[in-house]
Amino acid sequence: MANVAVDAGASGNGITRREFLYYIWGASIALLAAESIGLMVWFLIPRFREGEFGGEFLVSVADVPAENSDPRNFPDGRFWLVNLNTTQPNELMYHAPGDPDVIIGVAAIYKVCTHLGCIYAWTDSNNRFECPCHGSKYRLDGRRIEAPAPRNLDRFKIYALAEDKSTVLAESPDEGDQGTNPWTAFPLPADTVYVSVDTGDRKQGNKQVLLSDFSEQIP
Repeated sequence: MANVAVDAGASGNGITRREFLYYIWGASIALLAAESIGLMVWFLIPRFREGEFGGEFLVSVADVPAENSDPRNFPDGRFWLVNLNTTQPNELMYHAPGDPDVIIGVAAIYKVCTHLGCIYAWTDSNNRFECPCHGSKYRLDGRRIEAPAPRNLDRFKIYALAEDKSTVLAESPDEGDQGTNPWTAFPLPADTVYVSVDTGDRKQGNKQVLLSDFSEQIP
């Protein structure tokens, strides 16, 4: 009887087969959970490549439109590239009430209407952007002409690059003057060879008064 008691006590110091299976089951569940979380994080972290929406688009200065001319369409990046100069106004771009004193430079404008996300287009006959869904209209620089758009068109960050495609000569500022959108226009340095548009860095258009609200300025 003593030997039986000793054997029973000794066996109590180890783990049973059932406990071992419980440990294996728990470890398997923990490993599965870790793999699932890892895959989710890997999926959610953005990894955008150059030339892919959400990444950077390299544009030669030769492809930048002339001042106050029709915008250049970049469908892969979902933006329009415009070149603005209100000191040399025409029917496409002009100084209007509420504008800064001078608007000069390049802007990359997001191709999605700020109302309900429709894709708008440039209308040559009217010299403006028009949304086919609900009639919102915008000037060449993206300023609202007619509602229901709640704000001006959004814009992407721009970098002016040297010939080596890596040296940054200048970049669109992060803060605007007098409450205007900081990326409304970005003057390119004279030695700029390429323009890099970062479609992963978007800034909302500001809320200026509708151009159609001014009796003397109804495009």
